[in-house]
Amino acid sequence: MNRPLPFDPIARAAQFWEDRIGPAGTMAAVTGVMRVQQIIQSAVDGALKPHGLTFARYEALVLLTFSRHARLPMRVMGERLQLHPTSVTNIVDRLERDGLVKRVPHPTDRRTTLVEITENGRARREAATAAVVGIDFGLTGLTERQVGQLTELLTKVRKSAGDFTE
Repeated sequence: MNRPLPFDPIARAAQFWEDRIGPAGTMAAVTGVMRVQQIIQSAVDGALKPHGLTFARYEALVLLTFSRHARLPMRVMGERLQLHPTSVTNIVDRLERDGLVKRVPHPTDRRTTLVEITENGRARREAATAAVVGIDFGLTGLTERQVGQLTELLTKVRKSAGDFTE
């Protein structure tokens, strides 16, 4: 990480924006969200790297762990992870190569392939979970109540963007 700046560059940019363009509230909020995303991504990547995982692969292992039978069709994985089928295929390829998941035929639909987490996958997911929980997923500096408020606000944005309908 770089040394901290002696001022908040987003606040300074917002002031320039306000002086030269107009209201800066949304610009400052979006810029702040983007910067926080970078901070979180760096922290989570650092916690997952020793476990040989990216966040996308970690999410896939968690999703499989949460499923009733520890396996899901690739199509369902893509829907739940909100990823393009090609991305799901790439994630599963890497996890399979590392022995963390295996592809198995669907018992009643020959056109469908299931992805099943292996015992090695469960163990890796458990260790990786301890690592990301240990750093609070990189989201530091907030109280539990503030984390709840942030989640609520981000959920409103996601719903408004069409991420989900409930």
